[in-house]
Amino acid sequence: MKRAAYWLMGAGVLAGFAGRAQTIQVDKNNRTIAVTANDKATAEANIATVTVGFQIYAPDAATAYSQGAQQSNAILDALKKAGVADKAVESQDQKLAYTEFPENDKSTPDQRAQKQFTLSQSWTVKAAAADAAKVLHVAVEAGANESGNIEWDLADRNGLQAQAAEKALVRARQVATQMAAGLNAHLGALIYASNQTPVQRFAPLEAIAAERVAVVPGPPPPAPLAIRPQQVEEEATVFAVFAIE
Repeated sequence: MKRAAYWLMGAGVLAGFAGRAQTIQVDKNNRTIAVTANDKATAEANIATVTVGFQIYAPDAATAYSQGAQQSNAILDALKKAGVADKAVESQDQKLAYTEFPENDKSTPDQRAQKQFTLSQSWTVKAAAADAAKVLHVAVEAGANESGNIEWDLADRNGLQAQAAEKALVRARQVATQMAAGLNAHLGALIYASNQTPVQRFAPLEAIAAERVAVVPGPPPPAPLAIRPQQVEEEATVFAVFAIE
């Protein structure tokens, strides 16, 4: 729920606003109404950062490293052939270590022997939101069996914040107008306005994608997953001072 707080300042009162850019002097010739109001603006994300990666097991470290290197390069080659630029891909994690079997693991000794070492690696791939499903699809088909997390963002965050601030200022004027009418006065010009610290939020739409997609060996899917960009939200709180006549 949107909230608005407001104060009426009478003649001869000095209004000091801590942390503001200036101090507003109020006297009998400069009666004012001060309002704090907030609002928000949303837009569909147009940037996606897709996490892709894989994990393999091997009986020894050398085999794990060799097979992992092949898998690693196969995934990056597939992304490159799909049109993903090198600079859009960033390494996140890579690890070769002894396998930690869970306490309830029911593998046979022979099966454990084939999984003594684990090699895992992951990257983030930045792409247009419309290409997120394609990037994930290409990577999974190339062997990225631990993939799926997507972070959504907007290229013009400042523009969205400006929209939220503009809507908050309109709301502040509406509240101030109602207050002035209740005082049998007329709302005058805007004297001062300040946009306070914004809050960044994501308002998700429907999306068919888990944070981590465990891919079971088998035939590749006939089409990419159905993924929809989320809504990016910016909230602004505006402090505004209006003259009253």
